[in-house]
Amino acid sequence: MENFKKIFFVFILFFLAFSAKSYAEIVNRVEVKGNERITLETIVIFGDITIGKNYESSDITLLIKKLYETNFFSNISIELRDGQLNIIVKENPIINSIVFEGEKAEKYKTAITEKLILREKTSFLENYIKSDINLIKTFYRQLGFYFVKIDLDVEKLKRNRVNLIYSIDKGEKAKISKIYFLGDKKIRDKRLRDVITSQEAKFWKFISKNVYLNKGRVELDKRLLKNYYKNKGYYEVDISSSNVEYSEGEGFILTFSINAGKRYKFKKIFINVSEALDQSAFMSLEKDFNKIIGDYYSQKKLTSLLEKIDKLSQQKELQFINHRTVETLDGEGVEVKIDIFEGQKFTIERIDIAGNSVTNDSVIRGEMVVDEGDPYSALLVNKSINRLKARGIFGKVEKKITEGSSPNLKVLEITVEEQATGELAAGAGVGTDGTSFMFSISENNWLGRGIKFSSTLNLTEETISGTIFVNNPNYNYSGNSVYSSLNVSSSDKTANSGYASTKTGYSLGTEFEQYENIFLSPSISASYEEIEVQSSASLAMKKMDGTYTNMDFAYGITVDKRNQVFQPTEGYRTKFIQSLPIVMDSSSLLNGIDVSAYHAFSEDVIGAVKFHARAIHGLNNEDVRVTSRLYLPSKRLRGFKTSRVGPKDGKDWVGGNYTTALGFEAQLPNFLPEETRTDISAFLDTGNVWSVDYSDTLDDTNKIRSSIGVAANVYTVIGPLSFIYAQDLTKAGSDETEAFNFRIGTSF
Repeated sequence: MENFKKIFFVFILFFLAFSAKSYAEIVNRVEVKGNERITLETIVIFGDITIGKNYESSDITLLIKKLYETNFFSNISIELRDGQLNIIVKENPIINSIVFEGEKAEKYKTAITEKLILREKTSFLENYIKSDINLIKTFYRQLGFYFVKIDLDVEKLKRNRVNLIYSIDKGEKAKISKIYFLGDKKIRDKRLRDVITSQEAKFWKFISKNVYLNKGRVELDKRLLKNYYKNKGYYEVDISSSNVEYSEGEGFILTFSINAGKRYKFKKIFINVSEALDQSAFMSLEKDFNKIIGDYYSQKKLTSLLEKIDKLSQQKELQFINHRTVETLDGEGVEVKIDIFEGQKFTIERIDIAGNSVTNDSVIRGEMVVDEGDPYSALLVNKSINRLKARGIFGKVEKKITEGSSPNLKVLEITVEEQATGELAAGAGVGTDGTSFMFSISENNWLGRGIKFSSTLNLTEETISGTIFVNNPNYNYSGNSVYSSLNVSSSDKTANSGYASTKTGYSLGTEFEQYENIFLSPSISASYEEIEVQSSASLAMKKMDGTYTNMDFAYGITVDKRNQVFQPTEGYRTKFIQSLPIVMDSSSLLNGIDVSAYHAFSEDVIGAVKFHARAIHGLNNEDVRVTSRLYLPSKRLRGFKTSRVGPKDGKDWVGGNYTTALGFEAQLPNFLPEETRTDISAFLDTGNVWSVDYSDTLDDTNKIRSSIGVAANVYTVIGPLSFIYAQDLTKAGSDETEAFNFRIGTSF
């Protein structure tokens, strides 16, 4: 035993001595074995091997580590002997191609490929297989294919190459059958369903992507719910969880657990202006801030106040003004402290644009209200982003601020995601007032220049008309919209109005924002018209028979203070128009005004008041041409037939020189369950059409017409259905009314 210990000790000493000799030598030569594609020179570079360097065991270990990090090799062994560094390697296979079986959509294949770790012409590493399969599964689950199955077949080729063949079985999309809200929610389920993006699968939602389970969307829904509750004053709301359960044969049940908590109001709002700034410049804000004290807490209201700080800073040319808020719960309310101070000053060195493969850079730059070399302004940058979104040619617009070439310079990165901008549509409608047909083709980003083009054909029982319309929303990068249109129409109104007409017209106009929320829209138009009057018509009507050449100058002034263009809930919009004759065979002057105001009395009632008025006067003691006279649009005076109100020449309705309408509407967004997909409103309409130049020969009255009723828009799989039930309250004896009106149509 003792002899064995001695022999073992001697062996250890010999081994250590040998190791020291082997791993503490100067490298004079390098030899590589087992390599097929990777050259010796490449290995030397990646391994950072230095000839003439004394290599110890730690150096050899580090060398092996560096070579493994290249992902070129599956096995590496190194021996240093007699100054020669012997490297024996086994190369990883190279991925020759990646194939996706079971997926035909090229856009999905491209999207998956971009997400993979293992890619074509790179080394095949088996330890990444599981990760890539999970990445593919996640991609499909985001699309709603919750039961997707992925298999991988590694096909070995010559010269140490492989093909990766993914077999994809997407299965059926996972539909959300039910959405529940549990806990101390305090708000009706219907309203909460309107807040989130996920939807219950109903037969009329067969084209909606939101009916399929998507974990990312569910997380978004949780944030939306939290924001909604906070904007209602539930400052401490907790969306504690979102649970998904699968029911065989039914689908997935999505449940949100909500603890709304206590409802808080704005208790106090403090403004703290830095001593380095002009304090008086911001004192005007106190009045606005005091208005919301006592209101339920709302992040939207607070954000609106902060935007006023930015706007005031811009108006007073106070650059680099920043603000921050500190919110504190105090008893029954929320106290807000707003610090206003001078922030870091920096300039936009460069604006980089990415994501636009079709749209020209100049279109995007033309919508920017900041430029390279300008001082950075968050207000103006956000305004630029909103202008880009409003163009309707981008699905997503994002910004990012990065460091420039010096500390006081920044780079503004604008990334856009283009969306389909062309549309081909056809439609048909049938209702109590007749049938109609429509065909149109449009493009909102013509030639990548952001130019809007459309061509439309309309057919009704009385009229056929066609329009070609071209609009450059940012002509010559001036921020001004310039449009032109060509219109051709032919009308046969002999049955109800005693005449037929054909008309060809051209118009050229522009619209621009003169001041904030104030828009000007001048235009010029020319037309040629032929009117043929029935032989049985009155003498005054027969005078209208003939041809007419016209040229008009028109302009509009619009003040738009609505909180949103689509379905506004607050604010107002006023537009004044005037059309002046330049060259006319029958001269007339047109004036008009439209006013609409909105106010949300609650989540269940949105009030709207709408006023409409037009006046046209014949010049040079001439009668206003019958085709230029005014009628009340059907939407302004519901319950009365279109063009069957106002002066009559015998049996013919000929329109009037004056129209006016005043309507009151209560929109009831939550009146019916969300599943019905129906919008309900109650209305009171009043209006009149009166006065013609030769009124002594007409059956005319200035009696105010009025009606009351309800309207419903129902969204179905075949298109929207509109129903109106109205009861006239006052009318003239010659008027024609209709208690019920409906229209159904679709586009395909």
